[in-house]
Amino acid sequence: MCANVIVAEDDAKQAELVRRYLEREGHAVTVVSDGLSALEQARQGAPDLLVLDVMMPRADGLDVVRILRAEARELAVLMLTARTTEDDLLLGLDLGADDYMTKPYSPRELMARVRTLLRRTRRDGGREEGPVLRVGTLAVDPLRHEVAVDGVRVECTPGEFRVLAAMAAEPERVFTRDQLLAELHGFDRYISSRTVDVHIMNLRKKIEPAPRRPVRLLTVFGVGYKLMDPLKAASRASAR
Repeated sequence: MCANVIVAEDDAKQAELVRRYLEREGHAVTVVSDGLSALEQARQGAPDLLVLDVMMPRADGLDVVRILRAEARELAVLMLTARTTEDDLLLGLDLGADDYMTKPYSPRELMARVRTLLRRTRRDGGREEGPVLRVGTLAVDPLRHEVAVDGVRVECTPGEFRVLAAMAAEPERVFTRDQLLAELHGFDRYISSRTVDVHIMNLRKKIEPAPRRPVRLLTVFGVGYKLMDPLKAASRASAR
């Protein structure tokens, strides 16, 4: 599974180590040492993955991922950071990172994370993943990795897509946070089930007409979340 990978890391020794491991697995690697260069490289080509350090000159990693997601860039983003507090890690996910590793880390674990992300985000694998999943006017296409609401396409990060696709495959089922977290595999050991809450919050902003009063992604208090067809739910309520 060869991929085009950008490594954005201002520590030259660390960047060289990551480059060698990636190239050993057959990937084409471009190394940059600051945030603005990472943005430039992401815009110029069609990278599959960005391995992105948080603390960098000219623009930090959080700003980079914020800008890339605002531009609807679909590349996977794996962030590297020396910060270990849960709030710091959740901020990266909230901005659109797909995975997070804290320093120091094992290069072998990093490669395992890379393989996992690429398996989930590459579109040219030629493997049929199933039909379009429909829950009311919400459509989730696992093959094309697309989401639409009322026929209008919605951009989701890979992590958000994994959560939504799992729920769309079993509408009305109540998923616990741990069950949804299992769909995300590979997140850093410091991440808790609050990761799921962040994805749900972001998804509500994208698929709900009024995110503060959700009618699709509902909270089941004390348990977790479920995905509903709002028209079907309203019909049942009126019939009571």
